[in-house]
Amino acid sequence: MPGTPSRWMHEMSYDEVEAHLKKSDVALVPIGATEQHGRHAPMMLDTAWAISASEAAAEIADVLIAPPLHYGWSYMHMGYCGALTLGAETLRRAAEDICISLVWHGFRRVIIVNGNQIANLPPLEIAAARLRNRTGAFVAVADVSQVAQESLPGITEGPPGCNAHAGEHETSMILYRFPEFTDMTKAVDGPGVALEREQAAARRLHHHHLDPDIRRRGDGVWVPRLPHELRQITEASSGVHGDATRATAGKGERIVKAIGRNLAAFIAHARKVKVEVRPVELPV
Repeated sequence: MPGTPSRWMHEMSYDEVEAHLKKSDVALVPIGATEQHGRHAPMMLDTAWAISASEAAAEIADVLIAPPLHYGWSYMHMGYCGALTLGAETLRRAAEDICISLVWHGFRRVIIVNGNQIANLPPLEIAAARLRNRTGAFVAVADVSQVAQESLPGITEGPPGCNAHAGEHETSMILYRFPEFTDMTKAVDGPGVALEREQAAARRLHHHHLDPDIRRRGDGVWVPRLPHELRQITEASSGVHGDATRATAGKGERIVKAIGRNLAAFIAHARKVKVEVRPVELPV
């Protein structure tokens, strides 16, 4: 007996996508990463963010989702075995090619859902700007750490720093969505948070792209971190920049739903934006 119709394009036939396009010209493009998230969580966690946010929003807004991209700009995590990275320019071009394909078919409003919090933003923002100028389509980037950043502190319980990399909110999300890949017996309260805070205070340097917890951000500059430097800082905490021990599936469900609601609200806004799409050339 057939179940609920899929929102994922790759799970549909071409004529089903074509039929849906007649009633909605919005498409979501989830982009994540494959990188370490401690010993307790899978390396797909950032892609899980993009998948979960897209599914939650699509259910509310009745839109389709392109297949997820499991690769991001993760060079700083290459000190940990298994991490995979695209160059910034490669990610930018991949995002553009995917979106141009969607615009070619008639999706006039495309939202890139970034699950690799903050880190993927530079190449994806450039891609979105180029796409809007080249095609006339409405193209935007929704970062899961920013689209509901006012809601998350009310859901998580730890002090500032608990929501950093692989911490309370990220582990809660993966517990809710993919518990089969999560081992809470290995979860830690990362001492790397306190260590980096001390170093940042001394140098006035805040590495925003590694810290989606807005409560920790302050005055400072951004310095790209080399893979061996990240490994050194996080070695004691197995790569965790936060308190994974506070995570629960219940918190993860609330977080995902909050992000989904806000993303759906943005989709409603996008539908009101007037667009004049120009002919596009396919990537060949």
